[in-house]
Amino acid sequence: MKKQLHPGVRWLFRLQAFWGIIVLSIFLGFFVIPFAGVYSMFSSTNIVGSLLTAFFIWVVIVIILMLLAEIWVRMAYNRWFYEFTDSNLKQERGVIWKTYSNVPYERVQNVDIRRGIIARIFGFSSVNIQTAGYSGYVRGGYAYGSEGYIPALDMGEAERVRDFLMKRISKRHSHEGI
Repeated sequence: MKKQLHPGVRWLFRLQAFWGIIVLSIFLGFFVIPFAGVYSMFSSTNIVGSLLTAFFIWVVIVIILMLLAEIWVRMAYNRWFYEFTDSNLKQERGVIWKTYSNVPYERVQNVDIRRGIIARIFGFSSVNIQTAGYSGYVRGGYAYGSEGYIPALDMGEAERVRDFLMKRISKRHSHEGI
């Protein structure tokens, strides 16, 4: 049965989206407002009025970007599913480009649980399932881009997932000889 992520992950998605909006709005602000000032210098309009108009346009653009980001966050949350089957972890995610992935249990090497400050506030954990043969980059002891990354599970569910997968790993290694 397909399961959805913990609802608190929407705040994490929002923070990521809003960070991008802040960077984009600063970038736009450096172009929109000065352009209005230059335009008013070469025309017969009032420079203060032109700058206020440009500032108003910039604020409207930022508000529209925030609304679009909120729509994107809701769509991203509603389209991220995972399922543990008898032989693998199935994941489905994506808004525009859908990604379907399968992580076979026999390739699982380690399972990490991460709880950042946002996760602790909203009561969820990120599960990072590291597999053999998949390369991701490591920063601060945490492997990003792992094949079996689930960004938000209830804290108890994350512990159950780790225990389930670690038992599978232990069974596999106990049947192997020296």
